[in-house]
Amino acid sequence: MRKSWILVCFINFFIASLMGLLLRWMYVAPIEGVNFQFLMHGHSHVAMLGWVYMMLYCLIFYSFIPKKAQEKPIYNKLFWVTEIAVIGMMIDFPAQGYAFLSILFSTLHIFCSYWFCYLVWKDAEPAALPEKKMLRTALFFMLLSTAGVWCLGPAVGLLGKASAFYQIAIQFFLHFQFNGWFLFAVLALFFKQAKLIFDEKKFSLIYNLFVCSTVLTLALPVSWYLSNPVFHWINAIGVVLQLVSAVLFIHHIKPQLTVFFPNLSALVKTVYGFALFSLALKIIIQLVVLVPELAQVSHQIRNFVIGYIHLTMLGIITGFLFGFTFQNSFLNPKKIIQKWGMNLFLLGFVATEILLFLQGIWLFLNKGSFPDYYLNLFLVSIFLPVGLLMLTIGISFKKTND
Repeated sequence: MRKSWILVCFINFFIASLMGLLLRWMYVAPIEGVNFQFLMHGHSHVAMLGWVYMMLYCLIFYSFIPKKAQEKPIYNKLFWVTEIAVIGMMIDFPAQGYAFLSILFSTLHIFCSYWFCYLVWKDAEPAALPEKKMLRTALFFMLLSTAGVWCLGPAVGLLGKASAFYQIAIQFFLHFQFNGWFLFAVLALFFKQAKLIFDEKKFSLIYNLFVCSTVLTLALPVSWYLSNPVFHWINAIGVVLQLVSAVLFIHHIKPQLTVFFPNLSALVKTVYGFALFSLALKIIIQLVVLVPELAQVSHQIRNFVIGYIHLTMLGIITGFLFGFTFQNSFLNPKKIIQKWGMNLFLLGFVATEILLFLQGIWLFLNKGSFPDYYLNLFLVSIFLPVGLLMLTIGISFKKTND
């Protein structure tokens, strides 16, 4: 795989982190001429579609597409067309928000993802059934999530942006991107990397419970806009099924992980352990918000929303992606600049999450804001782009044949 692909993904991530840092500075001192909402749209789109999507493109191509199929020019062309769409969103969202060009580039990205899905479905050759089912399910959820995007136009035209229809369409897209496409894809890659072996019946049970829980837990964000007790109970069933699936999964793979982890470097063990811990923490949080009062508060207090999104995006998804890049030698844990870069990124993430959730709890208890909360949040957030810059520099100077 071309080094330039990986480098582009990390540059995208670095730019997304700078946008995020600027957003946090704007709470400290607003910047004249910069629209917060527009910049936030740019940050979220580049992080999701320029970092996570593009890295999954690279790793799925590297891990599941056979050498002969990798030689097809279409994969390289599609990568760069998709990156053009990312650059368009990177520039136009902060400048104009949702406008003609930003929507055009977003639409181009969606059509590129459809073509990628077709190519992978046709060419991929996973070695084992669990990898195949997880990968294909990830692709299915990616396609399904875009139904939410196609509903946005009719929702605005018929009912307006303030309508429940419009908000649910957004949540539909985000839910099946994060909990469907992204999560199933990184787990398919993890099965491949860890060479996990499953009894077919046990895997089918774990898989079916996981898929059902993914669909049912959509009820929580729907309940924020449609007040009906049935959504609480649907979400509760989904969360319980997810917990059962997770317990069975951990029980099954625990002996295999004792073989997998000793062969890894200390840093790679930390990164994978970090991702798995974040996944467990996500499940615990979903259990906590089964309490109806907390379910509503989790949506109303912005600190909880941002903390949870970052836990999924940076803790679980990015944690696994970093683990794969280290294990496959795209990053080198022995190179000082990359080792420090990774440690600084993890430090920044943990510190920002602690601040976000503690401030959220403080607001829930009606105790107001911490002294200098926004300034401190900005300061610890600096570690994220600094760490990513060091990782990106390390890739830039890596001696590989491109």
